[in-house]
Amino acid sequence: MTPFTFAVLTVSDRCAAGQALDRSGPVIQQLLSGIEWKSTAYQIVPDDRELIQKTLRRWADEEAVDLILTTGGTGLHPRDVTPEATRPLLQREIPGMAEAMRWEGLKKTPHAMLSRGCVGVRGRTLIVNLPGSPKAVRESLEVILPALPHAIRKIQGDPSQCAPS
Repeated sequence: MTPFTFAVLTVSDRCAAGQALDRSGPVIQQLLSGIEWKSTAYQIVPDDRELIQKTLRRWADEEAVDLILTTGGTGLHPRDVTPEATRPLLQREIPGMAEAMRWEGLKKTPHAMLSRGCVGVRGRTLIVNLPGSPKAVRESLEVILPALPHAIRKIQGDPSQCAPS
């Protein structure tokens, strides 16, 4: 079976400026390492709506990445714009995945309810906004990871997944 492709976009002013190391992007790459997943791109951008959108469009539309995971920019800081950059690009949202991540996070901290990340589909690509902290990234991704292959197959119209019973 051909592995699914994925790309990681870290959204952080400090990381983009070289003032901090990205610790969340590598967590995503570590969790998705294996025969079922193949990393195709990794980039760090500042909290800038246009740069986020430009990268998401390129990866989804031109490079046809199966799964794009963003990390950072989903909180309440005035510069946190990842959901606002992502949402207009989505053709369909998948609120259950975002809700599942927040629900799992609430078991550990009430601050999880402040995450505004969204999940949805653009073309044949699944886009997932993850929080910015490495711990929250791990906890959130572990919740949705079992459903990702099935979701991507459905998005891409896999006939074996869509056949009438």
